[in-house]
Amino acid sequence: MKKFYTISAFWILLFSTTFAQTNTHPTKTITLDSVVVEGSGHLPDISRLEPIGHTFIFSGKKNEVTNLLGKDVALAEKYGRQIFSKIPGVFIYDMDGTGNQVNISTRGLDPHRGWEFNIRKDGILTNTDMYGYPASHYNIPMEAVAKIELVRGTGSLQYGAQFGGMLNYISKRPSAQNMAFESINTVGSYGLVSSYNSVSGTIKKFSYYIWANRKRNDGYRKNSDSKYEAANVSLFYNPTKDLQLKLEWTHSNYLIHLAGPLTDSMFYADPQSSTRSRNYYNPNIHIPSFSLDWKIKPTTQLVLKTSAVLGARNSVMFDKPATIEDSIVTATQQYNPRQVDIDNYHSYTSELRLLHSYHLLGKVSSLSSGVQYMNNDLHRRQQGKGTTGSDFDLNLSAPGWGRDLHFKTSNLAVFAENRWVLFKGFSFNTGARMEMGQSVMSGTTIYYPERDLPNTIKHAFPLLGVNAEYDITEKINFYAGWSQAYRPVIFKDIVPSSIYEFTDKNLKDAYGYNMEAGFRGSWKFLSWDITAFRLLYNNRIGTLAKTDSAGNLTIFRTNIGNSQTHGLEMFVQGIFPINSKTRLTIFTSTAWMDARYKGAFVRSGSENIPISGNKVESVPEWISRNGFTCEYGAFSLTGLYSYTAQSFADALNTITPSASGSTGIVPAYHLFDLNLSWILTKNVSIKLNGNNIFNQQYFTKRPQFYPGPGIWNSDGRTFSATVIIKV
Repeated sequence: MKKFYTISAFWILLFSTTFAQTNTHPTKTITLDSVVVEGSGHLPDISRLEPIGHTFIFSGKKNEVTNLLGKDVALAEKYGRQIFSKIPGVFIYDMDGTGNQVNISTRGLDPHRGWEFNIRKDGILTNTDMYGYPASHYNIPMEAVAKIELVRGTGSLQYGAQFGGMLNYISKRPSAQNMAFESINTVGSYGLVSSYNSVSGTIKKFSYYIWANRKRNDGYRKNSDSKYEAANVSLFYNPTKDLQLKLEWTHSNYLIHLAGPLTDSMFYADPQSSTRSRNYYNPNIHIPSFSLDWKIKPTTQLVLKTSAVLGARNSVMFDKPATIEDSIVTATQQYNPRQVDIDNYHSYTSELRLLHSYHLLGKVSSLSSGVQYMNNDLHRRQQGKGTTGSDFDLNLSAPGWGRDLHFKTSNLAVFAENRWVLFKGFSFNTGARMEMGQSVMSGTTIYYPERDLPNTIKHAFPLLGVNAEYDITEKINFYAGWSQAYRPVIFKDIVPSSIYEFTDKNLKDAYGYNMEAGFRGSWKFLSWDITAFRLLYNNRIGTLAKTDSAGNLTIFRTNIGNSQTHGLEMFVQGIFPINSKTRLTIFTSTAWMDARYKGAFVRSGSENIPISGNKVESVPEWISRNGFTCEYGAFSLTGLYSYTAQSFADALNTITPSASGSTGIVPAYHLFDLNLSWILTKNVSIKLNGNNIFNQQYFTKRPQFYPGPGIWNSDGRTFSATVIIKV
């Protein structure tokens, strides 16, 4: 079916404006014939950022833009392998199946809640606390997202010093009409019901975009049900064509029933089984923000963003390995009390950015510079004695907390990067960022001397970077870059877990660099992006065995050594028009990685074992996603095959699984997905999703800490259907 878009009004307006500028008779009217544009209704789902965009310099840096509006994907379920299918090397940590959390990493980094990324929504920082707990607990529904920008770590000088880079969720834009309505409703396997509804519009100089989403899911495993809600209000005001003000509040809140970790024998006997029925997790996050975007003149743009991350991360759990049963105590005829943990976040960020373009040697060069200030207070209360009940209850059955701590951070960063265009087709960037600040911990624990607990960590990092790009043609180029990065010591690194553990008072922040070189472009039916990279990560943190002055064995948390990851990332796609109605797209997105420890030691029982040459945990050697999309008129069918090689769960590279399931090999897995989209009318479309259609039973990681040591397996086969209505 051919899609026809009549845009005569656009052309009338365009030509009328043109003639009004040159005609001496402003009242003269020229009537033009209607113009009909014929083409496919499907947008490309992968692209690259422009060299200069919204005060950022992306020239010479590996980046990808995933367009969700043109992608066949299960939106409500948030399957990362589908969303990021065309971005090579993205490791997906699937551990709850609720579709509430995106856990990803690249280049051998830790995927836990994406905390190696600078995560943003429309440029607003959403990481909970960059210095205390950098995970992103805020979860935007994919139904609200138009596209996702991913810039690797070589671009980090402009937005933060994260090793992973920047992950930016770009929301849908307000309608140009006075009012437009969109409703996206999904039903699926295991009780999945999701409803997303939005209203948006533009009235003179004012525009708005308001959405709300509710979702519930009974869960693939027993005791894995969840409830999710999110909302957003965005208000835009354009007093002039060069100035935009934006006021926004966004919120996400979900409660998930945690089914508990499994041992290997439990997993292979029944992957849908549960070891816990009383464990709950609840992040409730609010992000208010204000933005000013001012194009001072054609060559100069100023952007101010100020925002906050406010809310809590709550959990109530019987926090024991899978080998310990959560059962009724004979003496009391009740369950054991659960552990209550509450984090309260007060994180504030202000960022001022300036982009200025100027002429040098007859070419246009650009300078991006700015300043960022953060002031955060993370209040952590843990090891509270909870109730013996089975519902979600944060009340304590006895007063007091095992840990009652504050982690306060103030940090100032100044940065500048210049793109120098020396001759046609060639440019290079030089940049610097200076991070200056400190984190101060105070408070008490019941098991640790108060005088030993307060800890002040100062941050002073000068970071440098350089990138270059050479354009062979307008659409084909070589790029290369090197940029330093660091990761500050975070809250969990400092706090001893027991009286037998001590933390190094001279813990060092992790630092290192990203380095990459690539070749990308498009030619006729073919597009590609092939990159070689190296990531150096110094001062990794772990534990060593140590003997105190009395000869007692203790556990010493300190910097244990370095790691290095190098590899290749390859994306190749071919688009083949079959006839006027049909088009076939075939792609591969494949990465090879080799991540190994260098000069490192780690504790094993009472000994310190050298692990130099060992593979870094949770880094599979191969990640490959391959697929096709066949478009026929209003229909689009996408098939996706995903392969992830085996990986280790610990730095000792243990092969045989432990009794609890927390160490051992994570086996390779193969997954197949099918997604069908059908545009019924200009107002109604349908999506049908078959996920893991061959019902592969698999798990992606054996976590060592939250949400419990052991196997957290992923979903088997699921189906869903989505109806999208636009008015």
